[in-house]
Amino acid sequence: MLAIVAPGQGSQTPGFLTPWLEDQQLRELLNDFSGAIELDLLHLGTNADTDEIRNTANAQPLIVSAGLIGMQALGKNVTYQLTAGHSVGEITSSAIAGAFTALDAMALVRERGLVMAVAAAQSETGMSAVLGGDRAEVLKTIADLGLIPANDNGAGQIVAAGDLIALAQLNDAPPAGARVRALQVAGAFHTHFMQPALSHLQEFAKTMAVTDPHVKTLSNKDGVVVANGGEVLGRIVNQIANPVRWDLCMETMKTLGVTAVLELPPAGTLVGLIKRALPGVETVALKTPDDIDSALDLINRHSEKVLSS
Repeated sequence: MLAIVAPGQGSQTPGFLTPWLEDQQLRELLNDFSGAIELDLLHLGTNADTDEIRNTANAQPLIVSAGLIGMQALGKNVTYQLTAGHSVGEITSSAIAGAFTALDAMALVRERGLVMAVAAAQSETGMSAVLGGDRAEVLKTIADLGLIPANDNGAGQIVAAGDLIALAQLNDAPPAGARVRALQVAGAFHTHFMQPALSHLQEFAKTMAVTDPHVKTLSNKDGVVVANGGEVLGRIVNQIANPVRWDLCMETMKTLGVTAVLELPPAGTLVGLIKRALPGVETVALKTPDDIDSALDLINRHSEKVLSS
């Protein structure tokens, strides 16, 4: 069983779209996205610096557009059985699964990025990944500092979110056996700090047309398969103020018998987690066009296994 997954915020790096845009069709698609949401994604993906693409209002549309471009580059006849996305990557994964159109995905992520940027600006907050250590001790340390486990990513990675001073204290005195890495994000996403953005995004979502996804689609809320398009969208919206349970998404992949995972651009983060949490599952990170042949080989081999069984 093949899963296609889409990464979230923090996976972007300066210039990462440059090699993709050598393909004229992909460049035109990105221009279409840019025009639809009135944001220069070509500049953001090629020439913008770290600070500019760290800005929430820029980062989120850039990441979703990259995933959609990567999927387009694979061609029209891609067969897979499951999809999931991490945080804003849920918009990418739900769009490729057919829950809503690519243009509606871009409109949604543009609105999401704007309202979350406004919410983030109301407080001095951020996020840091805690890598390693005893899970119970890590969670206790996070709670004792008044922080929130905003992303439970599995594979020994929990992301703490909240006040920047508390995050600095976490960095200075990490739990035993753990190290702390500050993330390139501009707020405490997936926490109550995002509550001001929620009602606005809920109203925006009411304007969108949805259909039921054509492949199994996992939810960050609890890792379950969601088959109803309206529920897919509702969960995406509500997730901005609630923790991401990527660990549960990976558990569902294991339970369902996923044998291979392909990560869309900007790829690398989720494949790294899957390699640690699901040893034996074959992975490909679609980072540049040079990875397309490996991706198509993975798709062909693992789709054939399902079709012939």
